[in-house]
Amino acid sequence: MTEESPEAFQHVSRKSGLQIWTINNMKMVPVPDQAFGNFFEGDCYIVLYRSQGSSNSMDIHYWIGNSSSQDEQGAAAILVTQLDEFLGGSPVQHREVQAAESSKFRSYFRNGLIYKKGGVDSGFRHVESNVYKILRLLHIKGRKHVTATEVEVSWSSFNSGDVFLLDMGKVIVQWNGPQSNRSEKLKAMLLAQDVRDRERGGRAQIGVVEGGDEEDSPELMKIMRAVLGQRSGKLKEAEPDDTPDRHQQTANIRLYNVSDESGKLVVQEVAMQPLTQDLLHSTECYIVDQGGLSVLVWKGKEASIEERRSALGRAVGFIKAKNYSSSTNVEVMAEGGESAMFKHLFISWTEKGQTKGLGNVYTTGKIAKVEQVKFDVMELHARPELAAQQRMVDDASGQVQIWRIEDLELRELHPSSFGQFYGGDCYLVLYTYKRASKLQYILYMWQGRHATQDEITSCAYQAVAMDNKYSGVPVQVRVVMGKEPRHFLAIFKGKLIIFEGGTGRAGVTNPGPGARLFQVRGTHEMNTRATEVPARSSSLNTNDVFLLKTDHTIYLWYGKGCSGDEREMAKAVADVLSRQDKQVVMEGQEPAEFWVALGGKAPYACDKRLQKEETPHSPRLFECSNQTGRFRMTEVEDLTQEDLDQDDVMLLDTWEEIFLWIGRSANEYETKEACNSALEYLRTHPAGRDPDTPIISVKQGYEPLTFTGWFNAWDPQKWSSSYEEMKQNLGDVASISQITVVSDSLTHSSNNDYLSDVDLENLLGCSRSGFQRLPRWRQNDLKKKAGLF
Repeated sequence: MTEESPEAFQHVSRKSGLQIWTINNMKMVPVPDQAFGNFFEGDCYIVLYRSQGSSNSMDIHYWIGNSSSQDEQGAAAILVTQLDEFLGGSPVQHREVQAAESSKFRSYFRNGLIYKKGGVDSGFRHVESNVYKILRLLHIKGRKHVTATEVEVSWSSFNSGDVFLLDMGKVIVQWNGPQSNRSEKLKAMLLAQDVRDRERGGRAQIGVVEGGDEEDSPELMKIMRAVLGQRSGKLKEAEPDDTPDRHQQTANIRLYNVSDESGKLVVQEVAMQPLTQDLLHSTECYIVDQGGLSVLVWKGKEASIEERRSALGRAVGFIKAKNYSSSTNVEVMAEGGESAMFKHLFISWTEKGQTKGLGNVYTTGKIAKVEQVKFDVMELHARPELAAQQRMVDDASGQVQIWRIEDLELRELHPSSFGQFYGGDCYLVLYTYKRASKLQYILYMWQGRHATQDEITSCAYQAVAMDNKYSGVPVQVRVVMGKEPRHFLAIFKGKLIIFEGGTGRAGVTNPGPGARLFQVRGTHEMNTRATEVPARSSSLNTNDVFLLKTDHTIYLWYGKGCSGDEREMAKAVADVLSRQDKQVVMEGQEPAEFWVALGGKAPYACDKRLQKEETPHSPRLFECSNQTGRFRMTEVEDLTQEDLDQDDVMLLDTWEEIFLWIGRSANEYETKEACNSALEYLRTHPAGRDPDTPIISVKQGYEPLTFTGWFNAWDPQKWSSSYEEMKQNLGDVASISQITVVSDSLTHSSNNDYLSDVDLENLLGCSRSGFQRLPRWRQNDLKKKAGLF
């Protein structure tokens, strides 16, 4: 960095939050807070975001306007690199192109981005001296992330499928295309309110015109016609939302080593997915290519200064060499400061201080020990984040009902058989508990590994029927045999037994008599299960307890690596499994008949299990859609409750489980396809995720603590007000009678640019009748001041 750099960055604040600069004469010029979200198409910007909390992570974005010059783009890239060095090299750098911004960039401007014509060369000012002397038409696009582009102030700019804002300084008229949906209308209204509050100090009026019912808003239509003229002909057809699906998972992820040998860019492919962390060496710089959807650059901490400084330029060169779109998103990060998205592309990732492994901490010589957690229901309710992290809605002391699928119908089971699940069956488990004196339900759909496809289909069908019986309140959880979530285990108080095959149906012959072997894992009644494994010596493991059931005896085999808690839980399971005599067998002291029952002695896993702790994965939220005929998803950064759109199906990935949040207005097709979408997400995940990961369906308004706990400050009343109520709460637009004065004046002039000032004059106290009673010279005087003539 040059010696001048610290002085150039002296206005960079160390506080958390957002800071924005525009590039002017190759220098960074701060943009005032009230202009955040406004971007001139002829310019480049630098955006710095410091997260709150202990992580204090930083992201630097440089934004390229469609009409910006090459010099400005080059200056922005240089300044971003220098700013990164000034901040210690830890920020993640992002290259953003107008209309193709990353979801992280858009998340900073939740009410939307406004693209403004002009730039430095046209003498723009981010803060106008008279904020009311404005006349512009904004074309609103997007449902999740809104953009507003300035277009010609003419009816020819309108179409039937989008929303438009006619901004006249003190008055903003929102015109909703007849084919626009509620989500688009709501987002446009939030943007209009943001312009009013942030740019106009709350002193602008907002009115709404429904394009399909314009006759219901005659006064507002007067103003629109006065500004835009009389509309002739039909509106243009709706424009397709053809934004590329930039966040779709892809099976074409590749890792490249990139170097500048002899001044030439040399790109060498290292590996294809699935990627592992040990492919990255600290002395090198690498590029991860997501099939052209985005390009991520990793800078090793021991790479040369020149290599690190040129990382961003190399990424741009890589995009050109691959003939990718110039709008391809770029992320540049240093070793140790990797983004969550980058880590999710690797099948294994170890944080600093950990040894290599599947995200686990290893301590040599120690046996796995799961800390017993006493679940205080009141504490879980008071601290939803604890409920989410522990995956527990309560202490599992609620009411349980279980049905087995028999002849594609439900047969309710007697409590005496609760906890015994057969691999040839499917079950519905309804768990009922109270929260704030209100009944809540979780409906588990347990699928045996050897159940028929018809039984699995019937299980899903019966779950829908039961969901309807309880008015759509239950949370539905798909559970695949052997992948039971924590709360499911806790329901059975340490006495859950899973038989590999067979069925619990009466009159059906199960596998004949003979030895059966069960592996018992768990340290207390909240996390214990016994799973049947092949009855042979090779199934044993020195770290666990096994139950060997023969015709006359049950052997409790204690491996050398098991704990006292595991032994106690195995005794409890053995009592449920059989009332036969029990015989304790210590590893290495087995009687001959023990080995005979297993078909003879054979090698088995005898390495001590290493203590492991799951590395916490940051939750990720996606908007899901299958409407184009293929699975699409768009990631939402820095997830908040506001991102849950009631017109959508959202996917929340917490790594151990997948939540599907179904908005109450999500279309029927998306709702039906939600589970398939989650399965597709797991199948295509670049880290090679387990396809049997539990999938939990949650309906809007009935979210459990294990879901809400991932969101800060969850508000159960969040969706109590609808778009229609927000529209009604806009009021009378100061009032409509006063705005009509403006429209009456407009009809006598061809100059439309004066509207905002006339509006200002009249809204400061002149009524319709008062304006009309003024002498002609006074009316003309007001018009002159307003710039009418």
